[in-house]
Amino acid sequence: MGKVYGYVRVSTQKQNIERQVRNILSENNDAVIVRETYTGKLLPRPEFKKLLKIIKPGDTIIFDSVSRMSRNADDGFQLYQDLYTQGVNLIFLNEHHIDTDTYKQELDNLISLEVRTGDGATDDLLKTILDAMNKYILKLAEKQIYLAFAQAQKEVDDLRRRTREGIETARRSGKQIGGHKPGVTMVIKKKEPVKKLIKKHSKNFCGTLKDKEVMAIINATPKLHISNNTYYKYKAELLNENN
Repeated sequence: MGKVYGYVRVSTQKQNIERQVRNILSENNDAVIVRETYTGKLLPRPEFKKLLKIIKPGDTIIFDSVSRMSRNADDGFQLYQDLYTQGVNLIFLNEHHIDTDTYKQELDNLISLEVRTGDGATDDLLKTILDAMNKYILKLAEKQIYLAFAQAQKEVDDLRRRTREGIETARRSGKQIGGHKPGVTMVIKKKEPVKKLIKKHSKNFCGTLKDKEVMAIINATPKLHISNNTYYKYKAELLNENN
């Protein structure tokens, strides 16, 4: 039986990587965790490159999501195909529908049938039809894999676009970027919506944005103006909850 690796990645040293580690160990507590602090847009990444050099047929790599493997659709899909061809098993905790085991099942479902009617033209026609059906089944499976990586790339691109738009909207309306609007008092009911945005967009959690960019999104949201101190207070609370 091959070795099991868990690959976890964050973009900066400040991010909390332990959530990914916990998820992977919950799936397989024998997984050898490989940690990486690197941008997700470029391949190869240093630690991941080392892992790819030692991985062997029959080994398994577990990712928390496809975005941890790659946020570029073309690179991710090609890497998936290369590792599958090498006999490496891939597991994506948030996208189990594209695990290599699922892909193998699709391949097993390909129609294997030899038809001999005695008529050469008929046999050729039936073989052509079966080959076309098998190619269609294979393409459907591959499309699901590609779409998963494409979705990861789209989420990053959309988030960056919304962040730029949010910052520009805040500036045009005269709001202070990264601070709070004078005269606006923070009330307790804002706490959970603000923490939700921090958790969604911050690099320390599920997002890819810096603190200034996250604050810009919060302060561009109606009725959610906060000070720098309040932002870092809520962020610290969330980090403590994750540990």
